[in-house]
Amino acid sequence: MIEVYTDGACRGNPGPGGWGWVVPDGPWANGADPDTTNQRMELMAALDALRQLDGRVEVVSDSTYVVNCFRDGWWEGWIKRGWKNSKKEPVANRDIWEPLIELYRSRADEITFRWVKGHAGNEWNDIADRLAVEASHTQVGRSGVGIPEDLGPPDELSVAAPAVADAGGLFGATWQPSGRAVVVLGMQPTGLGGYDDNPTADAVRRQLTEILAAKREIEPDLIVLTGLRLGAETLGAEAARDAAVPYVAVLPYPDPDAVWPEASRLRFADLVEGAAAVVQLERKVPDSPQRAGQALDRRNGWLREAGDEALIVWDGAERRVGDVVKKFEQDMPDDVWVIAPAT
Repeated sequence: MIEVYTDGACRGNPGPGGWGWVVPDGPWANGADPDTTNQRMELMAALDALRQLDGRVEVVSDSTYVVNCFRDGWWEGWIKRGWKNSKKEPVANRDIWEPLIELYRSRADEITFRWVKGHAGNEWNDIADRLAVEASHTQVGRSGVGIPEDLGPPDELSVAAPAVADAGGLFGATWQPSGRAVVVLGMQPTGLGGYDDNPTADAVRRQLTEILAAKREIEPDLIVLTGLRLGAETLGAEAARDAAVPYVAVLPYPDPDAVWPEASRLRFADLVEGAAAVVQLERKVPDSPQRAGQALDRRNGWLREAGDEALIVWDGAERRVGDVVKKFEQDMPDDVWVIAPAT
C-alpha cells in the first residue's frame, strides 16, 4: 500500500493557489493555479497524485471536504441526481470532482482515503502543505523523489489576518485569541427561515458582514469566534469571510456535524477549511444528547471567557437564546449586541 499525503493552499478566496503531494521517501509533486480556492487545490492534489501513482494507494489528507466525500459516499448521490447535491443545486467544483470520482470508481478496490489533522506535527502532511504553499507563491510546479529541497514555510495567514498565529492548526482549550475577538452565535435554522438559504438568513448574513467590516476598520486585528453550528454561527463564519475578517472555528468535540444531512456537512467542511484555526475543546464525542448539551454549555462558557464582545442573533422570544444573551451580558455588560432577524 502506497501512502500519499496531499494538501492545498490558497492566498485569497479566490486567489493564487497551489497543491502538493508526497509519498514518504518517494515521489512528490506540486502545481499552481492563479485564480482558485483552497478546496479546488485540495481536490487537485488528490487527483494528480492518483493519476501518477499505480497500484494500491491510500490518500492521506487533512481536508474533510475530500475525505468525507468518499468515506460517506456523497459522490453516489451526486451522480444519481445528475450532479446535483441534496439541495438540488449543481455540485461545486464538478470539473475536478468528476475525473477524481471516475478514477476512484475505476480503481475502487485499490484506493482508500484517510483523514489526518493538519499542522499537528505529522512530517509528511507538513511537507505536502509546504509544497502547496510554495506553489501558491511561485505559481510554478515541480516534482522529484525523496525529501524536497529548499522548501518554503508552512501555510500562513494572508496579510489581512495578522491576529491568529499558526493558522490552520487544531488547538485545545488552552488556546487564546491574540486579537480582539468577537463571538457570533444565536438562533438555529428553524428560527431563521429554514436550513436552506432564504431571505431571512441572507439578511442576517448581510447585516453581520456590514457590522464586522465596520469593526475591522476600527480594530485591524479583529477575529471572529464561531462554533459553526447551523444557523447564526454558520452565518457568522460566512459573514466574516465576506468581510475579510479571519474566523476561528470553536468545536465542542470532534465531528459535531456527523449526524447532519449531506448539504449541511459540505457547508461545514467548507467553513472548517476556511478557518484561520480550529479549536476543539473536548476529545471525545458525547454518548447522549444530554451530555452533548452539557458540552455545548461548556463551549459557550469558554467563548464568554475568550471573547471581548458578542454578536447574538435573537428574535427576543426564543428562550434558549435569551438565556445565552443573559449569560453573555453578565460577563460582557457593555459589549453584547443583539441582532434581530427580519420577519
